[in-house]
Amino acid sequence: MATRIKNVDFHCQSNNTAHHTDEITTKQLIVRRGQSFVLTLELTRPFNAYDPLTLTVETGPSPSERCGTRSEFGNPSPMYTSDVKAIWKYKIDQHANLQRGIVTLCVTPPVDAPVGKYSLSATVDCESNTLGTLVVLFNPWCSDDWVYLPDERERQEYVMNEDGYIWKGTSDGICSSPWIFGQFEEDMVDICLKMLDVNPKYLRDPAADVSARCNPIYVSRVVSAMINSNGDHGVLEGRWNEPYSDGIPPTHWNGSVKILRIWYGSYCKGVKYGQCWVFAGVMCTVMRFLGIPCRVVTNFQSAHDTNNSLTIDEFYDEHGLTSKTGADSVWNFHVWVEGWMKRPDLMKGDSYDGWQVLDPTPQEKSEGVFCCGPAPVKAICQGEANLKYDVPFVFAEVNADIVRWMMGRNGKKRKMHSDTRTVGKYISTKAVGYTNARNDITDSYKPREGSANERAVFRRALNRVNSGDGQGDESREEPLKVEMKFKQEHKTQSGEDIHLKLKLSNKDSTYRIMSIRVNAQAMNYNGTPVHNMYSTIQEKMLQSGQDEILPIQIPFSVYGKYMRGCDSVKVSAVATDSKQDDDIYETEIDIVLVCPPVTIEVLGEARLYREMNMVVKFKNPLNETLRNCSLTICGSGLFKDDCVKGTLTELEPKKTMQIAISTFPYKAGQKTVVADFDCSAFRDITGTCLVDVKV
Repeated sequence: MATRIKNVDFHCQSNNTAHHTDEITTKQLIVRRGQSFVLTLELTRPFNAYDPLTLTVETGPSPSERCGTRSEFGNPSPMYTSDVKAIWKYKIDQHANLQRGIVTLCVTPPVDAPVGKYSLSATVDCESNTLGTLVVLFNPWCSDDWVYLPDERERQEYVMNEDGYIWKGTSDGICSSPWIFGQFEEDMVDICLKMLDVNPKYLRDPAADVSARCNPIYVSRVVSAMINSNGDHGVLEGRWNEPYSDGIPPTHWNGSVKILRIWYGSYCKGVKYGQCWVFAGVMCTVMRFLGIPCRVVTNFQSAHDTNNSLTIDEFYDEHGLTSKTGADSVWNFHVWVEGWMKRPDLMKGDSYDGWQVLDPTPQEKSEGVFCCGPAPVKAICQGEANLKYDVPFVFAEVNADIVRWMMGRNGKKRKMHSDTRTVGKYISTKAVGYTNARNDITDSYKPREGSANERAVFRRALNRVNSGDGQGDESREEPLKVEMKFKQEHKTQSGEDIHLKLKLSNKDSTYRIMSIRVNAQAMNYNGTPVHNMYSTIQEKMLQSGQDEILPIQIPFSVYGKYMRGCDSVKVSAVATDSKQDDDIYETEIDIVLVCPPVTIEVLGEARLYREMNMVVKFKNPLNETLRNCSLTICGSGLFKDDCVKGTLTELEPKKTMQIAISTFPYKAGQKTVVADFDCSAFRDITGTCLVDVKV
């Protein structure tokens, strides 16, 4: 009688715990490559260690050993040819009760196995038995995996942490926003693997695509393209201006899970709408799920260079208003992700291993696809702009030079001055650990701003991209005869007037009569002007060597009505010499308004599977009634779905709302509650609270 397999035990609880996947589920086997797992077979007769027993794993629609998507292994050991990839193996646990037919195997997926879902079967006495399925992920705990990250604290942050913060605002007003990654929600398995299976490369050649999933460079580039929906079945559709009425405004999202669930449930139709931090937050979720260490990075004063010149042209009209002329732009901030991996595709050694920039926001095409990276951060810092992938574009984002032009009424442009110091400030990511502290990583992207080394790196990058137009060269400009600078005495709370001081310094040897125009525009964070809100003009005589301080006040009654759909106020000043109308000076400042706080108080101790009560509070700081008020609460491991507390109708001036919320935590450990308040005057103000859920 042939030997049959009566039962199989995947030991999901212990295996998943050992492989750091038990936070996802303990109902399905999810393992990491390069690390063994335990499998127990119960046979119908006693088993001898030398008896034939072969296991077979397969992934993808056309599995083959040459592609590394099929492996047959065991006893007798197969004879492999030199072109076979990703060979699995097992050992028999000698402590198993073989005489009773209990066979415990220690199975090891190879470190170069493609990630994804596998079928597993066993052959005993020439009879094949289907055992089930398992999921294989990258392994940052394995020193031979290309994604190996040696520091355990960093692994806990960049792979295991389901909560985080994303920095936004301006270089003069940095603020943090919470983001729930939720990469270990149970349905992320099907959602993230589905994303790989609908990418255009898979649709063109499934076998080649699945085989290439052994490579984190390839996988991360695919994910970068699939987070946006431009030209494929990607997750998010981008939009940077009103209206958002046929979708959800980008500012309303506080996490990735709901976005990914909507995409998956709509048969891979792009979710409306995302902007850069939303694209980056969702990509970080997918990368961490797959096992590639990942962090969200914000670059303030981020350049968008459309032609690889490493120079950004900014245009102003004769009144000093920011013009929409030109394709280049400088964003208040831009958000991307970094993935940690080796880069043996670039050169021998480990010169460019480590953090790699990946940007899923659809800005420019790379090899015909809206994706960006992986671009080695080390290459960006060294100006090695000829390396893969998309290093020139990212280099410009953090270190381009700005040339500012004045556009005359006749359409002619006149160069005002160049700026080599503004682009690429306070490059930020969340610090490691359960904290909302900001870690400044600017030094990893560029030498100290204005240093000789920084200029040398800029010249090297120019040479690498073969820019022959001379832009961004090192020709020195004459010192400015009149210097101008804004100063903000204190942060402006939403609802308050904006108070600034404009300092003018005459560095010339003669007096000057200057015509000074000050403007304020409501801006999108990507540098696009939305409304011209304020303008004033005055004349001042500046004596030689004299400083003049001009106070500026912009009332809330003037700017407030324009700000709900905008991100900042750009205040600019243009000073023209009344005797020489081509002698023009310009300065500007971006102001982000400080929103009133949303506070969350947890009442009592939080315990697993027991009711947890909390109170959310918000005070209306304005002298007007807030209408169309709504509150949304979310938190990974705390709420199965977003808990929407419906419409709260109105909140009278200076009054405080107080809303009671309850939930039943389903995961233990440090968790984050995020509350989002939206109304007629304020768009999506968030508050957070850390919760330690006890078992």
